[in-house]
Amino acid sequence: MKYDTILETVGRTPIVKLTKVGPAHVNLYAKLESFNPMGSVKDRLALAVIERAEQTGALKPGQTVIEATSGNTGIGLAMVCAAKGYPLVIVMSENFSLERRRLMRFLGAKVVLTPAAQKGSGMLAKAVELAETHGWFLTRQFENEANADTHSRTTAQEIVEDFAGERLDYWVSTFGTGGTVKGVGRALRAARPDTKIVVAEPDNSALLGSGLAQPAPNGTLLATHPSFRPHPIQGTSPDFISKLMADAQAEGYVDLVMPVNGGEAVRLARELAVREGVFCGISAGAAVAAALKVAEDAAAGSTILCMLPDTGERYLSTLLFDAVAADMNAEELEISSSTPLCRFPGLAPAPMRQATAAVAIPAPADANDAEAFVAQVVDNEPVVMFSLEWCEFCWSARRLFDAYSIPYRSVDLDSVAYQRGDLGGRVRPDLARRTGAPTIPQIFIAGAPLGGCSELFDAVQSGDLQARLRAAGVSFQEPANVDFGTLLPNWLKRA
Repeated sequence: MKYDTILETVGRTPIVKLTKVGPAHVNLYAKLESFNPMGSVKDRLALAVIERAEQTGALKPGQTVIEATSGNTGIGLAMVCAAKGYPLVIVMSENFSLERRRLMRFLGAKVVLTPAAQKGSGMLAKAVELAETHGWFLTRQFENEANADTHSRTTAQEIVEDFAGERLDYWVSTFGTGGTVKGVGRALRAARPDTKIVVAEPDNSALLGSGLAQPAPNGTLLATHPSFRPHPIQGTSPDFISKLMADAQAEGYVDLVMPVNGGEAVRLARELAVREGVFCGISAGAAVAAALKVAEDAAAGSTILCMLPDTGERYLSTLLFDAVAADMNAEELEISSSTPLCRFPGLAPAPMRQATAAVAIPAPADANDAEAFVAQVVDNEPVVMFSLEWCEFCWSARRLFDAYSIPYRSVDLDSVAYQRGDLGGRVRPDLARRTGAPTIPQIFIAGAPLGGCSELFDAVQSGDLQARLRAAGVSFQEPANVDFGTLLPNWLKRA
């Protein structure tokens, strides 16, 4: 087909049956939003909010557009603004993947970073401040009705048409702005009222499932929801419940909120690639994880459709690709050496980095005394790390432990198990008292505090960590060469 502009190619994405990941008793389908021109579902909202603003006169010719985004909305806006001739400024927290900011700059946008500690609500406050100061047009993706409307008008209608005359028992989606859930949910309620609408969210950061309302904003700064915890599913479940998402719940468009483990989301994103040939991101893995949980109780012959929001190329610098090396490993070198042409004699294989999985200490069922629990763990574990399950600095520490083959245990204070009875929250004051620092992670060797991520890296480079481990009788293997920079979060490289 021929098009007059790239913008005409937004939407009409395919639906594909997942024949290997899905169980045999149900029909599991995925709507591949990576087929949008910039690779994500956010292309739809980007085009919609700009066109609505043009129609209403809210956006003037040549006016600068600004938005706060984890990346995909910004990439979509960069495409739309490039095609229509608007300058674009994107505000993004520094800890989102490097690919996203580079893609936006490649498309001509300016990208302003905000500190990771200020989370999504901080980047949104910065965008509001910049818009008000400079007279720029803020697209307000988290509350803009054009966001939801485009999903009612396009995404939902595509689904209805593709399943005309067929069963559609469940529709499963993650949420970010809430526009997809509100827009598709509203249209499915009208056209397919029997279809159950399922929204996935991280199990350790259950904003919707908590039943707690979004706290009121403090001026222009959105308050962080009390149930928010760091999680690996970028682009979904920010640290607040947006207006569009709150609307979707209040208006009855959500039948079930399904908690999903971050590790399962990562695993299934990889499995979709290897088993189905579907290249997608962590949020897609989360949607499939939720769909598989739905399938466990679904009647035989049920049809489940899940939304896969974007492409896996947005995650090259994240933990999704942690175990994927750029150089040949031992097996690949063996294949190369099996014939005489075009070889690299003497080339050492790339070190294998396993996907990190800490050996977690289960939360005790009756830990009423948090101080006693900490004392028991510290006194009985040779190497223990009190951590947050998906904190990137905790993951850096895990990577270092793996690189040196150091056996250790972890207490994941924000995991679902430790959130019960707020055990994780009650442990932290005692940790701060013991270590003199309120930060996480906190690492103990043979009962003595070592410190956090920075102290761990300093200790291994000075040899202090190795000396402590030997004194404690802990075996480890010191690698010949360690590129410590590769163990740290990639966004610290400031690309």
